[in-house]
Amino acid sequence: MRIVPLAVLALLTALPLASQAKEKVSINADEQVLLKQIQADRRSIFADNLGLTDAESVKFWPVYDAYEAKRQKLEERYIAMVNDFANKYDTLTDDQASKILAERLEVEKKLLELRNEYTKKVAEVLPGKKALRYAQIESRITNIARRNLYSVIPLAR
Repeated sequence: MRIVPLAVLALLTALPLASQAKEKVSINADEQVLLKQIQADRRSIFADNLGLTDAESVKFWPVYDAYEAKRQKLEERYIAMVNDFANKYDTLTDDQASKILAERLEVEKKLLELRNEYTKKVAEVLPGKKALRYAQIESRITNIARRNLYSVIPLAR
């Protein structure tokens, strides 16, 4: 497996977000561009690391594209939640914090359900080892992106 694309993804997400850590915590236009780049890189990472045959590609990419479309909508909700927290950070009330927490838990639950649903679909169209590799890569990308996002979000006070 090629580790370089994952390292590139880590750098892509870490550098711009780390520089923002000292500034306001919202996901602004620069981060939106970065997130779009990560989306393109996700596809490349899977293409580079799954080693799909032509027959597997025909079956896999439609499943992947359907998953990504649904995942992206949930990610947009997550980013909206982070921006809501950032906008209210200095004046956050307990009630607002509870609503933000409820939204976070709901989105994370839906993301996990979606990932489980589509990992099963991938397992139906790919051989076992490639399906496992897909799940491992998906988890790594998700963990890297979340870790870097969390690094710029301060704890509620």
